[in-house]
Amino acid sequence: MTTLATTQAGTASASPAAPHHSVAMAAGVQQWASDAQTTGAQLDAPTAVTTTSATADTTVHVDPTLRFQKLTGFGASVTDSSATVLYRLDQQRRDALMTQLFSPQHGVGLSMLRQPIGASDFATYGYSFDDLPAGQTDYALQHFSIAHDKPQILPLLRQARALNPRLQIIASPWSPPAWMKTGGSMIDGKLIDSPKIYDAYARYLVKFVQAYAAAGVPVDYLTIQNEPQALLRTDYPGTDLPVAQEAKVIERLGPALRAAGLHTKILGFDHNWAEHPFDVQAHVAVGEDPELNHPFDLLNSPAAKWISGTAYHCYYGDPSAQTALKASFPGKDIFETECSGGGITRTIGAMNNWARSMIFWNLALDENHGPHTGGCTGCNGTVNIDSTTGAVTYTGNYYTLAHFSRFTRPGAVRIAAGIAATEGDPSPVQTSAFANPDGSIALVVYNPSTTAAHTTAIKAPGVDVTTSVAPGATVTYTWGGR
Repeated sequence: MTTLATTQAGTASASPAAPHHSVAMAAGVQQWASDAQTTGAQLDAPTAVTTTSATADTTVHVDPTLRFQKLTGFGASVTDSSATVLYRLDQQRRDALMTQLFSPQHGVGLSMLRQPIGASDFATYGYSFDDLPAGQTDYALQHFSIAHDKPQILPLLRQARALNPRLQIIASPWSPPAWMKTGGSMIDGKLIDSPKIYDAYARYLVKFVQAYAAAGVPVDYLTIQNEPQALLRTDYPGTDLPVAQEAKVIERLGPALRAAGLHTKILGFDHNWAEHPFDVQAHVAVGEDPELNHPFDLLNSPAAKWISGTAYHCYYGDPSAQTALKASFPGKDIFETECSGGGITRTIGAMNNWARSMIFWNLALDENHGPHTGGCTGCNGTVNIDSTTGAVTYTGNYYTLAHFSRFTRPGAVRIAAGIAATEGDPSPVQTSAFANPDGSIALVVYNPSTTAAHTTAIKAPGVDVTTSVAPGATVTYTWGGR
C-alpha cells in the first residue's frame, strides 16, 4: 500500500497512516449515493452506511483537526435564459422546484448564485443597464436602470433568499455598456482607455449594487469582468480587459463602494485556471501580451488593497493553480465562480485547492441547452426544463452540487482527507471532507473507474467502517454533530 494524504496545498504527498481504530464503528454513519447515470429523481433520505467484511483496497483517513478554507457555498446562476425557462412553469411547479433547489430543510440548500450584470451568452438578447443609441454617452448615468431584471430575475432571487436566508450573491458583467467600449458594441472590444470611462464604469457597478439592494437582493461580491482574457468573441457579450485596466477600475470601485456605505467585496480575474490556447493565439495575432500571469499581476498591483480574493473558472487548466496563487497571497480568498461539465472531479479538485465556492453555470435551461445568444451550445443547466411539456430533468450538475450543498452549510471548513490506495491503481478514489459548524462531518468520495468498485475503509475519530463505492458512483458520508 502507498499512503497519500491531502496537504494544505491540496496535493498528495507521502504521510504516515492515521491511527487505526480496532473496533468497527459504523453506528451513526449515513450515506447518500448517486451513480454515473442518475438523472430525474428527487434525492432520497440518506441511509445507514452499507458495510462489508471484504478487505479494503483504499483507505480514507479523515482528520478534523487539520483545517483549511471556510466554505461560502455551492450554487448556480439565474441567467436571463434561466429565468425565461423557469417562468414557463406555472407558479405551483416553479415554487416546488425552487424549494427543491434552495431550501436547506426541504431540498438541497443551494447557497450561492452568480448573477450576470446585464446580458451574458445565456440571454434572450444583448442588453446592459445603460443602453444608448450609437454615438451617445451617459457619463452621469442618468439612463441607468435595472428594469430588465424586474419581471423575472429579481423575483426569483428574492424567492431564493427567502428559501435560504444565508444565500450569497456574486455579480459579474460580461460587458460594460457599449458606449464605454472601443467599437461601440457589447460584443468583443475593450474598455476605452480613459480616466473618465474608468470612473463611469466604477459608478455603474456601484449603482447596480445599490439598485439590487433596493430591490431586496444584496450583492456580496463583485467581479469586474467575466473572462477578461477572452478575445475575438463574435456572438455574445464579452470584453478583453488587461490587468492594467482592471486595476484602474478597481482603484476607483473600491473607494466608491466604501463611500456609498456598501460592504460588497471585490474579486479579481474571473477566468480559467490557465489561459486557453485559443485566447493566447488571439492575443498574439493582434500583437498583444496574453498576460499568462493575470491573477498574480493583479494582486501585485496597487489595486490589491481593494481585492478580497480571486475568482476562477474550471474550463481549462488545473485547479492546482488556485493553490499556487494562495501560496503567494495567503490573505486572499479563492472562489470558483463558473463551471459546467466534469462536475464532480472539478468540484473536488477546486475544493482541495482552497476554493470557498463552486458555482455551476445556469440554474435552468431547456432541452436544447438554451435559450442563448451564442457561446456555449452544449452547456447543461442544473436542471433542464422541456419547453413543450415542462418536464424537469435533474442533471449531473444538480447531483454534483447536491453531494456538497445538501450536507454542508455555509461556514463549514474543509478538513484533511488523505487517501491510502493500492500501488499502481489506475483510478483511485477522489475525496474531499468538511466539518460543519455543528460538528458534523461530510465526506464526499468519488470512484472515477468505469468498471471496478472500490472497497473503501473510512477512518476518523469515532469512525471505522468499510464499504463499497460502485463504478462511477459518488457517495457522501456523514456522521457526528449535534
